[in-house]
Amino acid sequence: MNQKRLKTLFISVDLLTAGIAWALFFFYRKTFIEQVPFETSDRFFIGLIAVPIFWLAVYFVLGTYNNLRRMYFMRILSYSMRSFLLGTLGIFFFLILDDEVFIHTDYYKLLIALFVIHSTLTLIPRLIITNYLVKQIATRKSGFRTLLIGGSKKAVDIYKEVEGLPKGTGSIFVGFINLNGIDNELSTQLPHLGHLENLERIIDENNIEEVIIALDSSEHERLKRIITRLQGREITIKIAANMYDLLSGSVKMTNIFGALLIEVNDDLMPHWQFVVKRLMDLVASTIAIILLLPVYIVLGIMVKSTSKGPVFFLQERVGKNGVPFNIIKFRTMVVDAEKAGPQLSSSNDNRITKIGKFMRKVRLDEIPQFWNVIKGEMSLVGPRPERQFFIDKIAEREPQFLQLTKVKPGITSWGQVKFGYAENVDEMLQRMKYDLLYIKNMSIAIDLKILLYTIGIVLKGSGK
Repeated sequence: MNQKRLKTLFISVDLLTAGIAWALFFFYRKTFIEQVPFETSDRFFIGLIAVPIFWLAVYFVLGTYNNLRRMYFMRILSYSMRSFLLGTLGIFFFLILDDEVFIHTDYYKLLIALFVIHSTLTLIPRLIITNYLVKQIATRKSGFRTLLIGGSKKAVDIYKEVEGLPKGTGSIFVGFINLNGIDNELSTQLPHLGHLENLERIIDENNIEEVIIALDSSEHERLKRIITRLQGREITIKIAANMYDLLSGSVKMTNIFGALLIEVNDDLMPHWQFVVKRLMDLVASTIAIILLLPVYIVLGIMVKSTSKGPVFFLQERVGKNGVPFNIIKFRTMVVDAEKAGPQLSSSNDNRITKIGKFMRKVRLDEIPQFWNVIKGEMSLVGPRPERQFFIDKIAEREPQFLQLTKVKPGITSWGQVKFGYAENVDEMLQRMKYDLLYIKNMSIAIDLKILLYTIGIVLKGSGK
């Protein structure tokens, strides 16, 4: 069962059980708490529609439906209990607390009844579905298309260990990429799919869902380059563990029958924070466009009247996961400023117009990008998007730069706040350090801090 069908099944079952749970709870409240005959009412039918939708929103915000194919018992229990507690308290305070009761202890009875009825009815089918998924993996009837990278004895040992486990881990080997030539034991058991330089093409052509890198974690540079190329894709990355990894606690066990592999965690923030971040982007950008409309008009007139050419400037940039998009800015340079090819601007760049210098200093040239944010191509805070030309140049010197494409680019960033506009590749590498630091520490609190610093730069006109 693929992810889409599985998600549809979970959502359908959750909506059904939430409706049944609300009906049973309503019956309990009328019969045992209010001690009146059970009768349907407008409130009952409104709740029958609104409450399941509310529960669905809670599940989505907390990430319950993410990566369901890799669901196991402890994970579904953890997600479910958090959702049940949060949802029960929400319904209690908004729908039940204003009920008239005989004694205050009836409120406790209602709260407990709501939690028990809903959690029991919802959890049972979830566990049944999860049990089916786990059994499918255990009997090797289902799994994840896996690519093995490596050709040494270590790769052979990992392959034999995973294949020889009494209960499947879900890894179904499609083939391998050999880093040391193809004349070895592994080539007699798995198809050789190609060479490392064709990694992305091999993953796409073979619908790879999981990659196991059979290198010692001491080979830092080689591992870093491979992982950097893989991150940002919807695949699971695992690397071989050595004794140092075991002693340092790097190996996290989720399956007692699993192999000794480190799963490279690509979760940058809890799912609910990503939801809040997106809501902040939409609300703030919509308000900004409305409030700044007079500024847009004034700047548009100034741009048009001080130099020939259009008011806005569109340029292709690379967004999340390498997907290109057109960034929109107020034009700050003369027309055909890059007729000789892509160039970075500098402090004394004669291509920049007079009004352009002012707008760059106070970041006003960036405000049309609120539209990019609303479209979902950008965020308020995130690494500044670059052109493919410069990404290729930077990646030649520092492959970690590609990690910046794991998240949506932003109107402002930690690198932009600390360093400003970069005038050459060396400065872009310096700015990259701040943006990498941001990605490793992403949170709503950090975003708010960066936004406050950016507002300070705009008000002071101290931008570079």
